[in-house]
Amino acid sequence: MKSVYLLITVLLLSILSVAQEDEKSKKILDEVTEKAKTFKTISADFTFSMVNKEMDIDERNEGTIKLKGKKYVVDLPETGITVYSDGETVWNYMEQGNQVTVSTIEDAGSELMDPSSVFSIYEKGFQSKFIAEKNVDGKAVYQIDLFPEEDIYDVSKITIEINKSTMMIQSALLLGTDENVYGIVVKKMKTNQDIPDSDFHFEESNYPDVEVIDLR
Repeated sequence: MKSVYLLITVLLLSILSVAQEDEKSKKILDEVTEKAKTFKTISADFTFSMVNKEMDIDERNEGTIKLKGKKYVVDLPETGITVYSDGETVWNYMEQGNQVTVSTIEDAGSELMDPSSVFSIYEKGFQSKFIAEKNVDGKAVYQIDLFPEEDIYDVSKITIEINKSTMMIQSALLLGTDENVYGIVVKKMKTNQDIPDSDFHFEESNYPDVEVIDLR
């Protein structure tokens, strides 16, 4: 699941103003970041994939995400996994086993895996490189590669494509140090919708007989 959060973070963001050396990529990423910061809420439908040719793995799942400040909810219905956060607590619900793991934001994992950190994660150690401007499915996009400066994210490279007309990220491809290739493609995105705070809180009463593992 950490790789899912990482890609979603890379995606919905606005992520990365990144390091200074590639001025063209920095200018583009700064613009994406500033635009995303103007939105009170972001919601999106996406396709998530994981490929490992050596192990003959090619998995694809549809998902949704909602963001509101530090709050988020990520739903992958085909896997039976939903992750909620109200900005302080994280609930990781797994339909298989009817089980939810509860932790604090601080204990939930690396900040890079936290979709609510999309507007500051760019400060956390990536170098960026502008690769190309090209046409993808009839849309003009910027392609930018990101390289971690340290070995703390289990990733060797992230390639993102930014829609030139909307200046929002429309896809991301992550090359993991585990030889897996993770991808995410935005199918539809909406902003500034009215999303109630209750959407970001796991309600135990909605899951009869759920097993609660509280790690706080």
